[in-house]
Amino acid sequence: MPNRAEPATGPPLDHRKGPRRRGEELESAILLATLDELAEVGYASLTMERVAVRARTGKAAVYRRWPSRAQLVVDACKVGKISEVDLPDTGELRGDVLLLLRQMAATMATPLGDIMRGLLAEMTRDPELAELIRQRIHTVRPATIRVVLERAVARGEVEPWVLTSRRATVATDLLRNQFLLFGAPVEDEVITDIVDDVYLPLLLTPPPCRRAHTQVADEAH
Repeated sequence: MPNRAEPATGPPLDHRKGPRRRGEELESAILLATLDELAEVGYASLTMERVAVRARTGKAAVYRRWPSRAQLVVDACKVGKISEVDLPDTGELRGDVLLLLRQMAATMATPLGDIMRGLLAEMTRDPELAELIRQRIHTVRPATIRVVLERAVARGEVEPWVLTSRRATVATDLLRNQFLLFGAPVEDEVITDIVDDVYLPLLLTPPPCRRAHTQVADEAH
């Protein structure tokens, strides 16, 4: 990710000598500086002071808007669109899921992916960050895959029970796990295997109770 401001090294800059910024302009500068800090030093070493220096503002201006580092980082990730993807619509479930996973994999292969990986690792050590990510970032992709599945239900490709099952997010979960364990880029062959060998067969297989009911009905005939 290209730096949008000078790194927080050397003597502190006197922000009072620069043009005075207010409102959205100042907030945007702070959030972009936060993304640059995350890319450079990671969440563990990020401080409000470093962000303020990089954004060429005062530390108080940062704290007035974001009481905690976790809140600042989550808002910065939303500005950086770390979890956002375009909603695919190819007319079939397989094509939609492949396109969705490929978009996610493309993001993972950018500096934003490094930030994402670092934050997911930090979630185990920072309860506040973990809760904010679950509430305000992690829900984006499940919501997208749900729309994809709702369209598949409407086309008759899968049954409605899939929407509320744990199977619904298996494809995105497997891609995330691949990324966390092996990093980026995630090869397209891996994405195809996730969709064709795991996800689609899982969605097209009736749940255990339905299989049992079907077996009993067949034996009755």
